[in-house]
Amino acid sequence: MTSKHKLNFIDLELQSLKQNNLYRELRYGISSGSQITINNKKLLNLCSNDYLGIPTTKIQIGQLQSSSRLVSGNDESYKKLEDKLAKHKSHQNSLIYPTGYMANLGAVSALAKKGDLILSDELNHASIIESCKLSDAKVSIYKHNDMEDLNKKLKHKGKNKFVITEGIFSMDGNLSSLNQIAEISEKSNAITIVDDAHGDFVIGRDGKGTPDHFRVAKKIDLYISSLSKGLGSFGGYISSQSNVIDLCINKSKSFIYTSALPSFLVEHSMKRFESNRQKQKIKLEKNTKQISKGLRQIGYEINSNTQIIPIIVGNEKSAMDFGKFLFDNGIFAQPIRYPTVPKNQARLRISVTAWLSSKDIEKSLEIFEIAYKKFYN
Repeated sequence: MTSKHKLNFIDLELQSLKQNNLYRELRYGISSGSQITINNKKLLNLCSNDYLGIPTTKIQIGQLQSSSRLVSGNDESYKKLEDKLAKHKSHQNSLIYPTGYMANLGAVSALAKKGDLILSDELNHASIIESCKLSDAKVSIYKHNDMEDLNKKLKHKGKNKFVITEGIFSMDGNLSSLNQIAEISEKSNAITIVDDAHGDFVIGRDGKGTPDHFRVAKKIDLYISSLSKGLGSFGGYISSQSNVIDLCINKSKSFIYTSALPSFLVEHSMKRFESNRQKQKIKLEKNTKQISKGLRQIGYEINSNTQIIPIIVGNEKSAMDFGKFLFDNGIFAQPIRYPTVPKNQARLRISVTAWLSSKDIEKSLEIFEIAYKKFYN
């Protein structure tokens, strides 16, 4: 049998994805501020996670480290930024990873082990789900933001118990019940882990994130976050007490066995961290209120109070048609489908950024009003 025939099963799988409206294709575009250009077509970008829209600065590219941080890739720039991030999170130390996904994989799998118990919110990000699997700990999924279910499942046996949640849930845009989670975890002597990729730098005092928003920052044992969302740079990081960071340096495979994040990107993150983030944060809050209010006035059911605004469509094909209509009318808002969200809960996920002007939002609302009449009536 030829190599070509051996791989025929892949064609069948791809065909199944297409038939179920779950097939994905890469679109190549160039982002610039509030716009993205795809196939020479300029569109208003409502897909970006560059929430604060911090104005870009020139990046000086030097020699790449081309090695892991434990070999020769540990540039001095790391230490400076990690100290800043630790202070930002009111913790003893921080550790930068190449991506937020790798930070989740590496930190959770380094801490939790066989015999331990992890309680994970059912809507947690794929990187959290995978990290829990890698840990060999027993994983118990509690109903989304359901404190009664969390309390019940925390009574199960486990040498060490961990409760892990997102701060702002990436596909629904709602906040975790972090004040209650922190209290429940404390009473159960459980270790509290928060993936605050979408809340960090965006909410809380000085953008300190979801735990600060709920005034429970001191009760969070481990923060996992991103440098590519609120800051609009690249990379991920964790913050915790020093022994946790030391353990991850020694046991976190996604930290040990990969090349270091290029130092110029670390320096880029530092510049953005030290910029006037508060000014951009205020603009983001204003934009979020304007577009949320406008969508509600049109008739859309909007339950999010954050910069992530899902418009639930339900059917996968309908979501694809909705996305195509927006694209044809100059709006780039990608349909999100299974397995990123449950089946028949497909949606348009709008990401508000500080890049957007009031005119941009008004223009988008006009298109969304036409779409509402087309797809909801």
